[in-house]
Amino acid sequence: MKSTHFIKIFLTLLFFSLSYQLFCQQILSEEDRAQVIDEILNERFDVLLPELMDQSDLDMWILISREYNEDPILRTMLPATWLNARRRTILLFYRDKASNTIEKLAVARYNVGKNISSAWDKEKEPDQWQRLIQLIEERNPKKIGLNFSKDHNIADGLDKTDYEEFLQYLPKKYASRVVSAEQLGVRWIETRTEREMVIYNQLVSITHDIIEEAFSEKVITPGITTTTEVEWWMRQKVTDLGLKTWFHPTVDVQRTNEELVGHLYSFSGRPDQMVILPGDLLHCDFGITYLRLNTDCQELAYVLKPGEKEAPDFLREGLKAGNTVQDYLTKNMIKGRTGNQILKIALDQAKEAGLKPAIYTHPLGSYGHSAGTTIGMWDSQGGVMKDDGENYPLNANTVYAIELNTTINIPEWNRDIRIMLEEAGFYGEEGFRYVNGRQTELMLIPREIKHLGN
Repeated sequence: MKSTHFIKIFLTLLFFSLSYQLFCQQILSEEDRAQVIDEILNERFDVLLPELMDQSDLDMWILISREYNEDPILRTMLPATWLNARRRTILLFYRDKASNTIEKLAVARYNVGKNISSAWDKEKEPDQWQRLIQLIEERNPKKIGLNFSKDHNIADGLDKTDYEEFLQYLPKKYASRVVSAEQLGVRWIETRTEREMVIYNQLVSITHDIIEEAFSEKVITPGITTTTEVEWWMRQKVTDLGLKTWFHPTVDVQRTNEELVGHLYSFSGRPDQMVILPGDLLHCDFGITYLRLNTDCQELAYVLKPGEKEAPDFLREGLKAGNTVQDYLTKNMIKGRTGNQILKIALDQAKEAGLKPAIYTHPLGSYGHSAGTTIGMWDSQGGVMKDDGENYPLNANTVYAIELNTTINIPEWNRDIRIMLEEAGFYGEEGFRYVNGRQTELMLIPREIKHLGN
């Protein structure tokens, strides 16, 4: 008996060791990550930025930030070895379309990585602001873009103090040339390069793998394990893999004897330490950060009752209904449409088909809740207001968290439930695709681990 017990322990440890190695094969060392990040930055500065500046009709873009109070756009421009800005960091990009050149300068004592060259010798010009003005006067730009915006929070990173000081130094003849760089800023944040999308596929694969392991018999013992324990297991798994998560994971339960609650339940009213039981429909919300990109994923699992080999038909049909709402949304993601336009058409079509949908899809990428067009919010199903990016169009080469739900009635449970789903999707020149598949089958607990994406 003892030898059998030790063999089971050995096999369990071996399984976890192999599982960890499989994850690690996908995840780079810190040094290799830094190399990839800087290579991607180089391509974004040299290839993408000139295109975006031309599209935005800006020939000069100035970003000003101070240590520990970084502009969210400037943060994405720092080299891998810079974890924060230093002192006051001022970046200046000048695009000369006629000569097809772009200057990348830092009004700082040192280069900002290998992409942005220092343009300030403090011994020659002690005043940092005055040196910035000299650079502006030498180039005489038609427009000077600054990061202030009412409609896009990520493009509003210039603080009041720096803005006022800049205007105090700026010669009056240039004052009328100062404009918001919000369109350029949003395009910089939302646009993904071809190489970034190759990496994104891997990122979503890792996210799916962690969810599949969390929603399995390796982590969950029905009647013993709680939802809170699964949440912390997911959080610890991310840390153990050398990754980060941009929000705390959540796990919740829908079952026969519970009433349907409001959307706020998912954010603040969810009870802790719910024991997971056979017959439960489990739902998680989970995302990771890796190589300066983010994922955001919601998937579902069913806990088998004794004797069951499949989830009940009504739950499988419910998932199909959720997939149908996804289809109504994604087929209406058409370049140039605003988020409100996409939302209305998708909701109308889903309702005409007899569904009860709610859509709250957001941009995903450099940030979890990133820049781009907003396609609904859970508490704004009639469309979002102007200060939430209402009039911003859908652009190509962008990533979205396809986040939504549909309410279905379960006569067997004598109640309504929500099928809540979220997957990373890419909108490119050829239309929409999921970055790494979507869930079309319920995960089963217990089960053999298998990949569920398609």
